[in-house]
Amino acid sequence: MDRMFRVLGFWTGIFAVMFYLGDMKTTSLLFFGQTGFFVFLSYLKLSERMYIYIFGAYLTVFFVGFTYWTTFMMIPGQSVGH
Repeated sequence: MDRMFRVLGFWTGIFAVMFYLGDMKTTSLLFFGQTGFFVFLSYLKLSERMYIYIFGAYLTVFFVGFTYWTTFMMIPGQSVGH
């Protein structure tokens, strides 16, 4: 299970670099933070159950944040970058 967190760290790192190259600095910092979080957790040698609990908590925080952002922060009909 620790290897899967390294895989998550790899892919969030790829996304972070792409966001940075696309001039999306805030999003790239968010993804670099996630990369560090996943890679750090992968070397803790936790039990598989604990990795599942941490991933479930991560998904819960993500979905709550994403729902909040799309419901209250996004302006309907506004195009990105304009």
